[in-house]
Amino acid sequence: MAPLLELEDVEARYGAIKALHGVSLAVGEGEVVALLGANGAGKTTTLRAVSGTVRRSGRISLVGHSLERRSPEAVARAGIAHVPEGRGTFAELSVRENLRLGAWTRRGRLHGEEERVLAYFPALAERIRQPAGTLSGGEQQMLALARALMARPRLLMLDEPSLGLAPLVVASIFAILRHLNEEEGLAVLLVEQNATLALEAAATAYVLEVGHVALAGPADDLRADESVRRSYLGY
Repeated sequence: MAPLLELEDVEARYGAIKALHGVSLAVGEGEVVALLGANGAGKTTTLRAVSGTVRRSGRISLVGHSLERRSPEAVARAGIAHVPEGRGTFAELSVRENLRLGAWTRRGRLHGEEERVLAYFPALAERIRQPAGTLSGGEQQMLALARALMARPRLLMLDEPSLGLAPLVVASIFAILRHLNEEEGLAVLLVEQNATLALEAAATAYVLEVGHVALAGPADDLRADESVRRSYLGY
């Protein structure tokens, strides 16, 4: 059976600068996959290549169907939700308005969706009419995640969800992700600077170095790899 998402020899550019040099990876149905690497390794660019927001070449497919020539809107309609670093909420719009924007691919089929998503994020339910810009950093990250879930994606791509957040908030967000994965079968492609956290959450991991896949394998094996421990886990 074909993977849910597959990249083969993917290259990406920002103008004349090549950021990815033949990246190949796969995400299975219901699998959590972590992308590790130092700043500038190409992790964010890999997510952008999938979502179509950067110039790219190579083969990118979702359940065997090509995404290479698809626009970001078409990729989203295909079932991929991308939560970028920095959250990207609309500060002047209310929590509810942000959520409804996340469901634009559903074409009005929203019965019960808001209640379903807010059940994971009770703090947002209490602030449903507040402008998103008035939320705390942790609440804004929750809103970005909740907005993505409104589309009922097959694959959720997360870029640095723990960045700048308190440990308790991070633990809460990762607990929600674990529940969504285990109970709803949501597949996740996770970019996370906290390698320990990422390897605990993931089944499979890839380590990028300057736009190349340097290491790949089961997350438990990478956690035991001396080079990974020394470079990313600090022991």
